[in-house]
Amino acid sequence: IILFLICIAIKINLCVPTIPSSLKTLPIDGHFDFKQVHHAAKDFGNRYSFLPSAVLHPKSASDIATTVKHIWEMGPGSQLTVAARGHGHSLQGQAQAHRGVVINMESLQGPKMKVHTGNFPYVDVSGSELWINILHETLKHGLAPKSWTDYLHLTVGGTLSNAGISGQAFRHGPQISHVRQLEVVTGKGEVVNCSEKQNSDLFYSVLGGLGQFGIITRARISLEPAPKMVKWIRVLYTDFATFAKDQEMLISGESTFDYIEGFVIINRTGLLNNWRSSFNSNDSAQASHFKSDGRTLFCLELAKYFNPEEMAIVNQEIMTSLSQLNHIPSTLFQSQVPYIEFLDRVHISEIKLRSKGLWEVPHPWLNLLIPRSNIHIFAQQVFGNILTNTSNGPILIYPVNKSKWDNRTSVVLPEEDVFYLVAFLSSAAPSSTGSDGLEHILSQNKRILELCEIDGLGVKQYLPHYSTNGEWRSHFGPQWEAFVHRKSTYDPLAILAPGQRIFQKAAPLSL
Repeated sequence: IILFLICIAIKINLCVPTIPSSLKTLPIDGHFDFKQVHHAAKDFGNRYSFLPSAVLHPKSASDIATTVKHIWEMGPGSQLTVAARGHGHSLQGQAQAHRGVVINMESLQGPKMKVHTGNFPYVDVSGSELWINILHETLKHGLAPKSWTDYLHLTVGGTLSNAGISGQAFRHGPQISHVRQLEVVTGKGEVVNCSEKQNSDLFYSVLGGLGQFGIITRARISLEPAPKMVKWIRVLYTDFATFAKDQEMLISGESTFDYIEGFVIINRTGLLNNWRSSFNSNDSAQASHFKSDGRTLFCLELAKYFNPEEMAIVNQEIMTSLSQLNHIPSTLFQSQVPYIEFLDRVHISEIKLRSKGLWEVPHPWLNLLIPRSNIHIFAQQVFGNILTNTSNGPILIYPVNKSKWDNRTSVVLPEEDVFYLVAFLSSAAPSSTGSDGLEHILSQNKRILELCEIDGLGVKQYLPHYSTNGEWRSHFGPQWEAFVHRKSTYDPLAILAPGQRIFQKAAPLSL
């Protein structure tokens, strides 16, 4: 009986997260929390929950470095890992660390955000800073970053660890194309400044590196003169081929538009009436008679940035560009809004969803990068066979130019000069077993991925998530060896970003 009880006790101890007493004595200015850790086991995806042993609330990059270095020095015998958590907008537990240490990056303090003006303006910011705060601060100087995400309430470190894509990417590339310098804490606990000319391999490793090589604690972001106003335009198509042709025409050469995105509308009624609150129709009489008849529609969304004194020229440029498109004429809707209102447009939707209790629900998102040569096959199969009745959230679809991306970063892209971002941004209704339920949406996602695999469409996941080492190898393809080499150089014990499930701590990092 005694032996039996001892065995039970041992098993219980193995199941309960143990807290290394050495963490409690580390010389840091911030503090560890060993009790209130449940919030660090939750993210925007709201599907995975891995409880850490501790949450670090750092005051400086030095606190982060001290913690990581301590765990590094504990060696492969320790199972402790470290995940940096910004605004918690990950989808699949990528910023979680089961029985490890989660770093609450929002606690990070440091030099105040500073805008540098001149011929080549830039802003120095903390890796924990939200992009919306950067926008507010830089606008005080008449400046702004060149490339954005659609949602600005994300941290710098979070988006730069992926890429940061929006409707400006066709012209400016992703956010990682506009970083001049980084301060990074590596998996060995070293604080390293890096740029194109200084520690360049680490610099390009970290950009789009999914948090695998270092934690971004500071960044220097390029700026440009900011406009004051935006002409915001939406037009509709019933034919995907025409829609795609117009999009590709607009992103080639010097388009007059500054932002080009598209989205898919499946079985939506009263669509144009919903737009009328913020958009004006060029032909309200015809627009009022437009009926979707249950068809799948494709919306082209455009924006032109300008200052008030340029109004006449801008209107003429827009008219010229629109005349080259083949949209349904009666569905031309326009709006004019301040620049900041346009960039922060998704936040308005967030406020509405939060008020209805529909924000903190499961988000089984699927983001794909699809070669232009296969986008028509993809669209025909997905919008014709898989998603036919309804959609559980926005479906974005728009092309970007690969030439605007730096191939030295860790991001994996399709092997064509033009590729499409297709984002299924679904929200699952809690407890639903119907078409708006989590299992149904996950089943649709699985069918979409199987289609891409079976038809050999050359698709790459953006914000990738895989379960096996073989899947990750396939995702990286020819870049896998370089990725593993970078990991073995900057985080050889695989301490960082365990939630990505690419490497396991203490496992040999072999090619």
